Amino acid sequence: MKHYNFDEVINRKGTSCVKYDGLKDAYQGKENLIPLWVADMDFATPDFIIDALKKRCEHPIFGYTFDDDEYYASILTWLHYKYNWKAEREWITYIPGIVKGIGLAVQCFTQPGDKVIIQPPVYHPFRLVPTRMGREVVYNPLKLEDGVYKMDFEQLESLIDKDCKMLILSNPHNPGGIVWEKEALVKLAQICSAHGILVISDEIHAELTYPQFRHHPFATVSPEAAACSVTFMAPSKTFNIAGIVSSYAIVPDAQLREKFYSFLEAGELNAGTIFAFTATKAAYTYGAEWLQQMRSYVIENVNFVDEYLKKNIPQIKAYRPQASFLIWLDCRELGLSQPDLVHLFEDKAGLALNDGTMFGKEGEGFMRLNVGCPRSILSKALESLKKAIG
Repeated sequence: MKHYNFDEVINRKGTSCVKYDGLKDAYQGKENLIPLWVADMDFATPDFIIDALKKRCEHPIFGYTFDDDEYYASILTWLHYKYNWKAEREWITYIPGIVKGIGLAVQCFTQPGDKVIIQPPVYHPFRLVPTRMGREVVYNPLKLEDGVYKMDFEQLESLIDKDCKMLILSNPHNPGGIVWEKEALVKLAQICSAHGILVISDEIHAELTYPQFRHHPFATVSPEAAACSVTFMAPSKTFNIAGIVSSYAIVPDAQLREKFYSFLEAGELNAGTIFAFTATKAAYTYGAEWLQQMRSYVIENVNFVDEYLKKNIPQIKAYRPQASFLIWLDCRELGLSQPDLVHLFEDKAGLALNDGTMFGKEGEGFMRLNVGCPRSILSKALESLKKAIG
């Protein structure tokens, strides 16, 4: 068995990567911050994916391509292996990215003026995409009870009216790192099904669920969920290939599938690329061991951050994620306004994290930390933060 080295520090500067080369634009010219923001990892893409891409590059022609049987077989096998989901070939299609997929679903299934429900604090494109497309975003904030986020079904039912056409679900939840329990998803499906609301389930962090938890693809929890949902998945977060764009949609319901996939086909929006198909097949065929090792390293990073904060900066509490390499930091005990909190992290500590209010007003007093990096970088960042707080 090969052992992978996640302690290796790799220089990503000069590769046009958002995380490093995009710092200057995103952080008002501050290009020397330690970047712990954008949700990709600083670990090398695994060798079996790189080898597959290199092998394909040995052929000198990169012409029109299609999604072959091996591509779909790799996804179907992976879905069964990871979630015991016996999906069918015709349910699946390539999409050009999950945020793009959300935008396409908004265009396909709603009209300008329709309402789209989101559950903040939540991944900011859930708000931005519908808003920029002329839809009205309505908010069903999560309840924070004893440091645990839960869905507020009572508030959800109170806000639903005839104009509510869609709910965008983060499953697992970003930035909270929550792996939703099956009972919560069943209840959500019951409510949405009863009101004719389509659920768009973003499950990009699903493969990063920690061993003691179980991810439930939304469409699998009940017949109602399968009949009222579109699921988006991808190997991109898991295997650090976001730049390849390797997302796909899963739609069990025939009527929804016909409407959405016809919409995609009209503009060839379901047409993938040679490298997307190649990378996906390699990831899902050979990736189980690498994923296990990477996830273990990330969990150790989470433990490291949690223990460091408890010992050295007890005013900041880490909400331990149940999935993903993102930690939601509760900084409210520092007693700072959000601008002052951002100033502390950026200007005093020299760190680039995501401002909690990016995920909605419910994120005030919070910051999102990416721990998908070598532990030496995390250690340096935490020491800098400790020094800045004094």
